[in-house]
Amino acid sequence: QVQLVESGGGLVQAGVSLRLSCAASGRTFSRYAMGWFRQAPGKDREFVAAISRSGDSTYYASSVKGRFTISRDNAKNTAYLQIHSLKPEDTAVYFCAATLIYPSTTASRYDYWGQGTQVTVSS
Repeated sequence: QVQLVESGGGLVQAGVSLRLSCAASGRTFSRYAMGWFRQAPGKDREFVAAISRSGDSTYYASSVKGRFTISRDNAKNTAYLQIHSLKPEDTAVYFCAATLIYPSTTASRYDYWGQGTQVTVSS
């Protein structure tokens, strides 16, 4: 199994950029495809982005494509989510997740989850 810990969230102004990190430990990081999801108050958890084991393939929700970038550094056992031009509607708890299968837009396909990091965007 693998343990995941997100960091990098906080209170920021609209229009700025933020990078979230997901540090992994416990197993070989490169064996897992990684995903990012977010959940706003009163809303369902939604897919944001996913990346393959090698990092060669990436996938994005249409709502965030162009502003969000997912990446990974297997040497550092860390996945990242770079967010540009933050908007108030980006406010949510952001979760990273890992799967031994393949990248997916469906939360139930992921076996391991971090505790989440809060991103709050002010107007």
